[in-house]
Amino acid sequence: MTRLSHGRIRALVVTVIVCLCAGRLPARSESRLKEVVTLQGVSPAPLVGYGLVVGLNKSGDKRQTIFSTQSLANMLSRLGVVVPAEQVKVENIAAVMVTAELSPYQRAGARLDVIASSIGDARSLQGGTLLPTSLHGPDGEIAAMAQGPLSIGGFGGGSGGTSVQVNHLTVGRIPGGAIVQAVPAAAAPAADVLTFALNMPDFLTASRVAQAINRFLGTSAARAADAGNVTVQVPQQYKASVPDLVAQLESLAVETDVVARVVINERTGTVVVGGNVRLGPAAVAHGNLSVRISTRYDVSQPAPFSAGETVVVPSQRVDVREGTNKLVALPEGTTLDAVASALNALGASPRDIIAIVQALKAAGALQADIVIL
Repeated sequence: MTRLSHGRIRALVVTVIVCLCAGRLPARSESRLKEVVTLQGVSPAPLVGYGLVVGLNKSGDKRQTIFSTQSLANMLSRLGVVVPAEQVKVENIAAVMVTAELSPYQRAGARLDVIASSIGDARSLQGGTLLPTSLHGPDGEIAAMAQGPLSIGGFGGGSGGTSVQVNHLTVGRIPGGAIVQAVPAAAAPAADVLTFALNMPDFLTASRVAQAINRFLGTSAARAADAGNVTVQVPQQYKASVPDLVAQLESLAVETDVVARVVINERTGTVVVGGNVRLGPAAVAHGNLSVRISTRYDVSQPAPFSAGETVVVPSQRVDVREGTNKLVALPEGTTLDAVASALNALGASPRDIIAIVQALKAAGALQADIVIL
């Protein structure tokens, strides 16, 4: 019985993976219309406000953050306690910016999730409570009021130069922490023409959206205006109930099409490959060349009763190593995930794969957009 070496076994595994994946077709992706498009004419409104978080355990803003103590002095004066701001010395408060998003369909009394972010030099918002804060809409009017205890999803502690921290401690969230007071005026969708904007503009997807709507309505009321917009002429029977028409259209299944794309994050060594990425014929060989310089210090000791001096002599050593990775042949139509699997089997690291993907693009074998994060 013939015994295979470890290198030949790896080469055989690579060949099997490439052959199995070479003819695989991209999977079709179907989504509901509501996940592909957004109805134009109505959009959420961002809300923002300035507030104070109290109850911190000496982890709030320090003396160099002037506006937090000034805000506290102003609030106390409104409550009948007059204290000069320059005499306020506290570490249990933090100035924050409070943000939220108001849906165009929410009315007075509805609750919103809010996020409070420190704008001073506070170390942590752990255990803090947001004082009542007015949130303003794009028109400058008060749209909601926020308050409540913060949830930061982590913790921290320590003293005397020793500390521990889990997650980010200067941003907190208050679920349902804001109550809508007034809703900014928003334009309602037209009763005769609806316009759907694609979240990811694409001519093929826009055409498929129009076809799906026309099949449902039994008419040619929908058409793709361009890669990002689909217009729909509202049928006569729906002119008095446009929301019912939109509700029925949102559940339609649409086959989406996306651009072949490879996303690379060099900071973390992450490679994300789209399912429809394909390769032309190519051969890949990637070897690592590493140079290591090590220095060892030896002591030169003179003979007894001699006039010499004891000195430290550095001894340097240079090692050069080159990887022995194999040459991998990639037939036409091979998927990039098969290439990644083959390179992983050969021991290539994520950063090696990033370099190989960029080289394949430069060689013209990779027909896909490369996005560097």
